[in-house]
Amino acid sequence: MKKPDFTLILLLLPLALVTALVLAACGAVLLQSLGHVPAFGLAGLTLGYYRDVFHDPDFLGALAVSLSIALKSAILAAALGTALCAALVARRKTGGPMVYLVRFPILAPHAVAALFAILLLSQTGLLARLACALGLISDFPQFPQLLYTPGYEGAILAYLWKEIPFVAYFSLALMSSVSATLGEAAQNLGASPLRAFFTVTLPLSLPAISKAFLIIFIFAFGGYELPMLLGATLPKALPVQAHLTYMSPELRDRPYAMAMYGTILILSAAMARLYALLTRRLMKKLGGTV
Repeated sequence: MKKPDFTLILLLLPLALVTALVLAACGAVLLQSLGHVPAFGLAGLTLGYYRDVFHDPDFLGALAVSLSIALKSAILAAALGTALCAALVARRKTGGPMVYLVRFPILAPHAVAALFAILLLSQTGLLARLACALGLISDFPQFPQLLYTPGYEGAILAYLWKEIPFVAYFSLALMSSVSATLGEAAQNLGASPLRAFFTVTLPLSLPAISKAFLIIFIFAFGGYELPMLLGATLPKALPVQAHLTYMSPELRDRPYAMAMYGTILILSAAMARLYALLTRRLMKKLGGTV
């Protein structure tokens, strides 16, 4: 009889504990979103709180804002990150100082990214001062307003600063492997480097790129820091609206906040499942596996 591998069990134990805590927290959110908060005298289960928030214009506006931020951030980050990854592979910079430089924004907290955006992109920031010094503008207010706008351009730009390198680094190993084998084979058979990339390297790198896209989309959809620090007063992003509702002095508003958090959780899980199905279907058409 084979002895159990206690080393493996000990290594997996922290992951199991964290997973259990996350699942317990998700369960508590869903339970409270259904109105079960005994500490506040709410013991029943009802979908009424979800019905109420989905009839609330503020909630619907916040939901649209968060979906817009997530979609724009994920699409732009995936496209530009793939281009950056392709440039690194083409120049054979898949290791060393260049990769460490690419990894730097990934390691920075989102609060630091927000501070960086304020220092760089505000109308009194470094870019505005440089434009003024070069004579491109005569006064700081002429610099484009990128922060605190209803379109959340500042938050999207901050996400891109972090997530473009994430896509590149996440896809680098697979893309470099494909390029060094099948991509070079295609070029040896007469394909141009550009054609080899779009017909061989890029399609076979889609599993990594699609997973990076999904991670960014879900994270940006539920992200709180950047929309809070760089977004407009109105409309608010959904996580910000949920947090403000959660902090309401009226404790019986807590289930409404949990219904908003529950919506983020349920939509994120549904989008992950839908995206996995679409990716699997795409890879089957390409003749690959996921």
